[in-house]
Amino acid sequence: MSVRSMNGSQIDISGIGAVSGYGWGANTLWNGLATGKAAATLHHDRTRPESNPVWLAKVPDGGGDGDGTSRFGRALRGAAREAIGDAMTRGWRPGRRVGLIHAVVLGEVDEWRHFYLRDGGERRVRDYLTLMPSTPVSLLMQEYGFHGPAMNVSAMCASGNAGLLTAKMWLDTGFVDDVVFVATDLSLTPENVDHFVELGVGVVDMEPQEGCRPFQKGSRGFGMGEAATAFVLSARSSASYARVLGGSMTHDAFHATSIDPSLTQVRACFEDALADAGVVPAQVRYLNAHGPGTAQCDAAETAMLETVLRSNAQVYSVKPLTGHCQGAASAIETISAVMGFERGIVPAAPQVSEAHPLLLDGFTPAEPGLTVKSSLGMGGHNSVIVLAPA
Repeated sequence: MSVRSMNGSQIDISGIGAVSGYGWGANTLWNGLATGKAAATLHHDRTRPESNPVWLAKVPDGGGDGDGTSRFGRALRGAAREAIGDAMTRGWRPGRRVGLIHAVVLGEVDEWRHFYLRDGGERRVRDYLTLMPSTPVSLLMQEYGFHGPAMNVSAMCASGNAGLLTAKMWLDTGFVDDVVFVATDLSLTPENVDHFVELGVGVVDMEPQEGCRPFQKGSRGFGMGEAATAFVLSARSSASYARVLGGSMTHDAFHATSIDPSLTQVRACFEDALADAGVVPAQVRYLNAHGPGTAQCDAAETAMLETVLRSNAQVYSVKPLTGHCQGAASAIETISAVMGFERGIVPAAPQVSEAHPLLLDGFTPAEPGLTVKSSLGMGGHNSVIVLAPA
């Protein structure tokens, strides 16, 4: 599927908000990235005292006192409030039809887990309502009096790109005046962590930057993280961070976990995204890669860098720093790039071993050009968006 703009509009990112393993707030995220050190800390599984501690970039406690006990709901609303407040500070005013898109994969895992494991499953109805994916969306719409369409989207690790492209389609067609887009994933329960480790891709037994080395020798996979990331998107902005020029999504239809080795659909996704944005490879200066440090993904994105982008661009990944935030992964990686636009910095992770010659090494002064953000989701979800500094 290529997302074709009906009127060729360029959609502005007018406000941003973030909650990450570094803490609460977009500036906290940026300051964490600037250290060049991973957000992960050691965690002990108190339900299984004999288990070894693991490195996880979990969202710390925080949020509004009136937002209930759910970590997921507090993070979602905290990121969204920051983005809306940020956009309004920069001159945005909500139109008549403000839509909400929420990118989510596993959703409210903490509360589901507690629902069945505590008190024999005997819970109040209001506790059960917390588990519904409609509830945090409804509460946010109520808080701001937004009456446009509201829905959840899910495309595994590519959910962030999928949400941005859906928002762009809504805005291009005049379906809405503005979109608040939020991507939330706070799913690091022991069960979820264990299964990614057993799949051979999650690395939690060493510091993330030792195990996760995208486009470098010695990479074992990815560290695991959590995040809630929010954007205000509008075609009516007077002071934006960046523009979403276009993008595309395809599907391998090949395997539940593996990338089709032919890379046919990955290549089509990159090529269609550039065509949709109306740009050529020579205009692309940076590839903000999915970059999880797995052999398959590194090989696929290296091939796209060297062929579709024709080695005009340099590549980087922030996953060694933020961890792989699953359903919020591409969104937190996009917001990192967007904050870099305003600061004139590319927020790359430092190199730790022998690397591809086009891999950036740590924070780097930005050069003119576009950024392509790719995300390859489990199950065959390929996605690419094209971003320009405002």
